[in-house]
Amino acid sequence: MTLLSRKTDNALLILSWLHQCAPTGACARTIAEKYGLSRGFVANILKELCQKNFVVSKRGVSGGYVLERPLEQVTLAELIESLEDGFQLTSCSGNRSESQDHCGMESACPIRGPIRELHRRMMVVFSDVTVADLIQPALPEMTFQSRLDRLPARVV
Repeated sequence: MTLLSRKTDNALLILSWLHQCAPTGACARTIAEKYGLSRGFVANILKELCQKNFVVSKRGVSGGYVLERPLEQVTLAELIESLEDGFQLTSCSGNRSESQDHCGMESACPIRGPIRELHRRMMVVFSDVTVADLIQPALPEMTFQSRLDRLPARVV
């Protein structure tokens, strides 16, 4: 099991490449060739990134895609929630009132509360990490530890 879907993982690659190609941007074909991905798959991700206002498409001979805003302004939480249609660690952990994957154990489950708390803490961390943080060439090891240290104590 992976936490990030293949789509989100590849969206991070695409955003990283567009960041490197700023301000001119790049086309789906170039990005697909760079990472050895299907052109159609990259085009679909770019289309969704456009719809969710992460990138802008440019038409014409020198067309392609450019970042809508700097990656320092895009949090990992925002990207995940946009592309995953509302990230949930488990069917009962998110804020959705009715999950499609309803668990029959919810009323008697002894770990429901702790799982919800874990989900909440993960989202706090994801909200404090920008996509730019992930693509920096050499992040110091302590970059994320300082963010983890700022998490509020467990709410009972």
